[in-house]
Amino acid sequence: MAEAAFQWPVRIYWEDTDAGGIVFYANYLKFFERARTEWLRSLGIEQQALRAQTGGMFVVSETQARYLLPARLDDELCVTAELQRSGRAVLAIRQQARLGLAGPLLCEATIRIAWVEAASLKPGRIPSEILQRLCPTKQP
Repeated sequence: MAEAAFQWPVRIYWEDTDAGGIVFYANYLKFFERARTEWLRSLGIEQQALRAQTGGMFVVSETQARYLLPARLDDELCVTAELQRSGRAVLAIRQQARLGLAGPLLCEATIRIAWVEAASLKPGRIPSEILQRLCPTKQP
């Protein structure tokens, strides 16, 4: 997509590290989740309200991640979220974790989130008003 990626700062704490003193690999998924949630919030999409208003919600359906360099205690990361592809039921979001704003790339991932009906968890279609907020230049 043409727009700049959403950025979210993350500080590394003891609880984020493993016995070797580096960020435990699964914690990058938590950082990516927080950045996606804040990205949606920045677009006026709050997930709890979304579920209450539409009866649907986003769930992660696939994750592909590459770990390149370690982050360590007290590092400040810049975690991004950027819409890569959108469909009627699934979004592909490209995410990165860098050391600071312009530092080296530590981890990158493509996360696919799918729309489901909250009560049944059956796949559904993303409401058109949500798609409009996510990609305003694209017609639903």
